[in-house]
Amino acid sequence: MKYAIVIPDGAADRPSDPLGGRTPLEVARLPNMDRIAAAGRLGTVRTVPKDLAPGSDVAILSLLGYDPRTCYTGRAGIEAVARGITLEDDDWIFRTNFVTVADEEMVDYSAGHITTQEAALLIEALQERLGSDRVRFYAGVGYRHLLIIKGERFKVETAPPHDIMGHPIKKYLPRGKNAKHLVELMEASREVLQDHPVNRVRRDLGELSATQIWLWGQGRKPTLESFRARWGLSGAAITAVDLVRGIAMLIGWDLVAVEGATGYYDTNYAGKGQAAIEALRDHDIVLVHIEATDEAGHNGDAAQKVRALEQVDAHIVGPVLESLEAGGADWRILISPDHETPLALRTHDARPVPFAMLGKGLEPSRGQAFTEREAAKSGFHVAVGHELMEYFLKR
Repeated sequence: MKYAIVIPDGAADRPSDPLGGRTPLEVARLPNMDRIAAAGRLGTVRTVPKDLAPGSDVAILSLLGYDPRTCYTGRAGIEAVARGITLEDDDWIFRTNFVTVADEEMVDYSAGHITTQEAALLIEALQERLGSDRVRFYAGVGYRHLLIIKGERFKVETAPPHDIMGHPIKKYLPRGKNAKHLVELMEASREVLQDHPVNRVRRDLGELSATQIWLWGQGRKPTLESFRARWGLSGAAITAVDLVRGIAMLIGWDLVAVEGATGYYDTNYAGKGQAAIEALRDHDIVLVHIEATDEAGHNGDAAQKVRALEQVDAHIVGPVLESLEAGGADWRILISPDHETPLALRTHDARPVPFAMLGKGLEPSRGQAFTEREAAKSGFHVAVGHELMEYFLKR
């Protein structure tokens, strides 16, 4: 049996005025996803337990069959694994965004989607000015980076910057035990970044500058049971996002690099689809994760969210489905967002999301299309997210 999973991050949404009271899934032309929903099993799944925050870390762990209530130790630790950083038991890891703050208000959670190359120079400057043997900055991808603090205990509440767009930052600053250290680093980063050549050039070009860092997503060193030990299957993951890379590495999956995979609107959709087809030749299961839909939700960009969905359908779902049908082996395919990122909210929500699966042994639910409304009407609801994987893999 061969298995394929496609996760269009944050694709689930709510009826939107810019789309005439419809959702992006209802507006987008998705013949392949609709076919899976019509011929296969359609339903909804709650990927985020009620006591946890709605993020891709928690939701994707659920989709892959892991109970985040028992294994989740924080987002940043997972991303550190993806960066190949050796973690110690006394390390605290923080996700470090470059952001744009103006008049003490969060203007942009990504500093205008600063490039990886630009950000690396800024991280180098931060380490030189603010780093030490106990405080170390690590470069990541685009606006997403990491800070590790050794030998200090934290019990803090932090806020994802994409949750506070357009809001004054004061009431969202870290708070709790040793939060003062984090706030001091965030404040000190302003002086380091203000006149950095990267920011001067960005301002000259009319682009948003990285005015400071924003610390959030704190975590500790993570461990997960391997997917092979749990299910007896080998796996591979295709993603441009460190969070998903880290989860894949922790469960023992291979990572498949795709040239031009950016984690944004301009990602190489066709390359991801072809890589998934090739990965299934020597792996039992492959995961393709696409971040563009989530970014469009955070940006409140309905047109880009619809376009990203259509690209996923045409260049990933379609080719993978065609290859599975022609391959001669038994197979199943699962399509599911990890969580909602509604255009109107511009942040994540924990409501159940639609899923559709097709393949050997799955009875059809006779849905009409892969949409939130059709999934809700199906009558099939998985209330505990990590149980969906058992259903998907059940022979």
